Amino acid sequence: MTQLFGATSTTDDVLEGVDLAGRRILVTGVSAGLGVETARVLAARGAHVVGAARNLDKAREATGQVRAQASGGGSLELVELDLASLASVRSCADALLADGRPFDLIIANAGIMACPEGRTSDGFETQFGTNHLGHFVLVNRLATLMRAGSRLVNLSSAGHRFSDVDLDDPNFDRTPYSEFVAYGRSKTANILFAVEFDRRHAARGVRATAVHPGGIRTELTRHMDGSVFQEMVDQINVANAEAGRPPFVLKTIPQGAATTVWSGIVAAGDMVGGRYCEDCHVADLSEATDIRSGVHAYAVDPERAKALWARSEEMVNERF
Repeated sequence: MTQLFGATSTTDDVLEGVDLAGRRILVTGVSAGLGVETARVLAARGAHVVGAARNLDKAREATGQVRAQASGGGSLELVELDLASLASVRSCADALLADGRPFDLIIANAGIMACPEGRTSDGFETQFGTNHLGHFVLVNRLATLMRAGSRLVNLSSAGHRFSDVDLDDPNFDRTPYSEFVAYGRSKTANILFAVEFDRRHAARGVRATAVHPGGIRTELTRHMDGSVFQEMVDQINVANAEAGRPPFVLKTIPQGAATTVWSGIVAAGDMVGGRYCEDCHVADLSEATDIRSGVHAYAVDPERAKALWARSEEMVNERF
């Protein structure tokens, strides 16, 4: 019988008894929070983890527990990656390609949330450029290293409900900037990227999925005032009470990273391929306007995914 996991399952619950010896896994954003926990549980099960981070000094300090708990041949190697710079992204990808060792799993974990209006070094709106375009170029450049049976896991969010992607004005050149609309666009893009990547690579046994880790207090919320965060929680709980649902509960970091490793390692590829997952299961479609479980249809629309792919290629001036 297949073990069932849920919202309170942790990374150790999901990977209990799983041997990852010989697996090579790339995790972006290993300098804090979910990235560190994801790297820890993978290395502890014997995987060789390649951890990417913008600040290597911060990543070395943050990943002490990863190295300390690595066992069964597990290890951690750090590489420099600034997703807000395509020059850095391409340099990182080139180095990994030159190394030539294949990957069994790529986890696009790094991201930013609700930050003030700004631009990446390439002129893209900061959240869309970092959360989507940086990973879009990195993963596509590394696709030839993904062996049959491997997977891509994109970290998205229930925040995709804030907005669909805007393919006509991705950089807010004509649209008034809103930090949460920008975040929503980038998180919807993470899902659509997984949908189209899965369509393109499923025939060779490479699958892709997107996940919502749940509500967690990590460095991701550093741009948010504490009162704003609490106001969002209060609004969710009002909606939950009106709908007869239980109160919103924050997850721990090990609980938040559980869906990542579940969808990347434990779940069947045909189950999660091209889908959006939460609480260690595949989410249902939901058009509810409040932020709760489920995925909006626009975020898993295959035609929308193809259009985003084409627009992304145009923006980064590279075809995959």
